Amino acid sequence: MDIPDLSALAQPGTTLTLRVTPKAARNRIVAEDDVLRVYVTTVPEDGKANAAVQKLLAKALGVPKSRLTLLRRHTSRDKVFQVD
Repeated sequence: MDIPDLSALAQPGTTLTLRVTPKAARNRIVAEDDVLRVYVTTVPEDGKANAAVQKLLAKALGVPKSRLTLLRRHTSRDKVFQVD
């Protein structure tokens, strides 16, 4: 897995804008400009992809996944997470 160290972004109140690609070949996070691209192997049904994104993002940030809240766009490819 390609997971960058995003621990500098793990401050309470930080919002992260993501572009999610489900059904990818492997789980990884790529930083492009001001948007993080998150690729997950999970299918986008019943919130499974959102849970996979949350888990992967938590690992990259070095925080428990319970500290990440999906604020907007639950069914969109563009998502906004907040660190609590």
